[in-house]
Amino acid sequence: MSRHVVELRVHGISGVRAEELLDHPVVVRVAGDHNAGFYRPRPGFGVPFGPAGVTMEAYQWRNLTAGGAARALSLLFLLPFMFSNLAAWLRPPGGGGETVKALCRLLGATITVTFVLSIVAVAVDLVGWQCVPYQPCTAGRGYLSWLDELQTGPRLVVLGVVPAAAIRLLWWVGSRSARAYEAFQPSYDTSGAPSADRLDARGFWRGEAQVGRLRSIHVAIAYATLDASVLFALTAQDGSPVGRTLIGATALLAAACLALLCLPALSAPHTGWDWIRSVIRVLRAAVAVLTILTAGYALLPRPPVRLGALPGFAITVNLVILGQAALLTVLAAVVMWQQRAAPPEARSFFRGLGAPVFGAIAAGLAAAFAAGLVYRTADVLDRGAIPGPGHPSPPGAPPLDPPVAFRWEALGALTAVLLVSLVGLYVSRFGRRRRDRMAARISQEDFPDAPPQAAARVQAVRRAISRSRLAEQFSPLIIVYFVLSLLSLAVTALDVAEIGPTQLAQRLGGGSGMFVGLAAYLTDAGTFSLGLIVVGLLLVAVMAYVSPEVRRAVGVLWDLGTFFPRTTHPFAPPCYAERAVPELARRVSELSRERTVLLSGHSHGSALAAAAILQLPPETCRRVALLTHGSPLRRLYGHLMPAYFGDDVLREVGDRVGWRWRNLWRATDPVGGPVFSTHRPGEQPAVGGPAGLVDVRLRDPRAVTVEPMDTVPPPIEAHWPYHTDPRYAEAVAALADCLDRGESTTRDSARRDPAAGAE
Repeated sequence: MSRHVVELRVHGISGVRAEELLDHPVVVRVAGDHNAGFYRPRPGFGVPFGPAGVTMEAYQWRNLTAGGAARALSLLFLLPFMFSNLAAWLRPPGGGGETVKALCRLLGATITVTFVLSIVAVAVDLVGWQCVPYQPCTAGRGYLSWLDELQTGPRLVVLGVVPAAAIRLLWWVGSRSARAYEAFQPSYDTSGAPSADRLDARGFWRGEAQVGRLRSIHVAIAYATLDASVLFALTAQDGSPVGRTLIGATALLAAACLALLCLPALSAPHTGWDWIRSVIRVLRAAVAVLTILTAGYALLPRPPVRLGALPGFAITVNLVILGQAALLTVLAAVVMWQQRAAPPEARSFFRGLGAPVFGAIAAGLAAAFAAGLVYRTADVLDRGAIPGPGHPSPPGAPPLDPPVAFRWEALGALTAVLLVSLVGLYVSRFGRRRRDRMAARISQEDFPDAPPQAAARVQAVRRAISRSRLAEQFSPLIIVYFVLSLLSLAVTALDVAEIGPTQLAQRLGGGSGMFVGLAAYLTDAGTFSLGLIVVGLLLVAVMAYVSPEVRRAVGVLWDLGTFFPRTTHPFAPPCYAERAVPELARRVSELSRERTVLLSGHSHGSALAAAAILQLPPETCRRVALLTHGSPLRRLYGHLMPAYFGDDVLREVGDRVGWRWRNLWRATDPVGGPVFSTHRPGEQPAVGGPAGLVDVRLRDPRAVTVEPMDTVPPPIEAHWPYHTDPRYAEAVAALADCLDRGESTTRDSARRDPAAGAE
């Protein structure tokens, strides 16, 4: 018998196909398109209704983030931008959100500068300034020797096309992705506030305008960085007042861009500050004029350059890295102050340091990519000799001199990787006994009468439960990485005094050659490790094309990293949720006009479902129920992003659907967990009110012995699947009964819900 209820299933990250999600071999798309669509069983091919008699429908959004090697490659090299964008979303709850976002946007600007400086270091510094004027470097290299025929200024203009093209590529990728995702126009009613920084805010998932503004500012910063690098070098040679004037204009342009990044208007999807559009147009014109004037100034005749590094470039790199250290320090102080003011139930992972931790990861990755690119290019140009003061260059090798700051970054990256790996091993082994004790207690509660012949199976269950709790113990590991990254950035200040790793070792070791040699070899190992990181990323991209497991792992990172809008960095991968959430909310609104809707979200799909509910008006929510399973809403998102998935937000979701909400979870699930209470059936909920009736723990596996009609024990399901579990159908039936009766709370119906006692 069919019900007047539609069960709309939403898959999680690296999701399955609609056929598997609906447990039906033949499906047909009823709305949407190939990228994201709604599917139902095709009429005439089997039973079109679910086990509880509801009409089944699936939202398949997996193709919004699908792709092979191209996606994997683009994601892996956009990681610094992605982590920079994520940092702002990991702030503690409470006030000060705009301060955190402004600091994260400034940090994101430094990462854009680091990207441009890495290309400038290769094309303008190493090739145009250091290699081309030195005949042994261009010998036998026709693709470089022709540049020696050009004067210094024209040569820098020609080679400046390389970083300019890289900036243009970022602009193109950002605008193209914006048209595909942020430009999606939802058409549904919502009761959210127009500009609040909450998931229920009107226009929260419409970021096209703010991404466009950010993109214009970052492109201006990128071109200002390129112009300043050329102007510093040429002005240091001729001391022209024209060059000094252009440097001043470039500094004013950069300062204006940084000031714009601090404005709250950049965080608002729809702002009444119409003047900012005029400012952005003026900014674009200023960038074009300044770049043209810089090129014109560079074309003026001037004497040949002296051999050595690009003047002013090393100090620019130092200032950027020290600026990152200062921003991370201020950001850490701000979020720690916010964390102290947050209630205990709203405390987040990493002691509230999620924003600066992810900011440090972004800065560290950007510096690692830059240092790896610069040193491997220098390695090729000097024909295999590793540039650095720890060992002399061979006869005839060009005196290449990459910035000392990159040597510090290489040494810092190697030190951070080694120490974090050691701490990770220690944390894993230190917490194992506690995890094993917890696993033994849970397995004893679930299988108190297990026969002796099932001992091996019980032990396998204990191991699965223990492994599923491993992620919670790595918070100290991230803190260690943050501290090491901050120290690595701060120690770059030694480069201002022209002290590199080997010079410092020489001073501390009293001139001992052993310490100098050790520092040189560690630095060389660091530079090689950074190069290996780039090679490793390429290999991962290739493996993602041929290996489903690697492609799935990359997909998980992509799906999690691109969930929130790009409010901090416009060059991060696009936010697929800016289509998925409005599209899901619109579909629920349309279905609820004629039927009631049971929204079922698995894993990350539960976050999409909750976000969609928060966008719906009250009259629609009265006809909606929510079923989550394998959900990370509280276990991961609530702790990582308490300002957006904290206890108050989750209770708001429950209130909106009249607490017609069940959350199924397993102790063996490494991703999902309870939303409000960890109580077992028959026990008193840990929280009062209707929230205490939301969570239902499913025993996994269902038994540790072989059932009469089977040949092997039931499998340990862990995170997937849930919808094939008989207790899932019981939960669907209970929620469908609530919708049929029009109940506004599950308090009374929970007493009659068979899923509530399913163990």
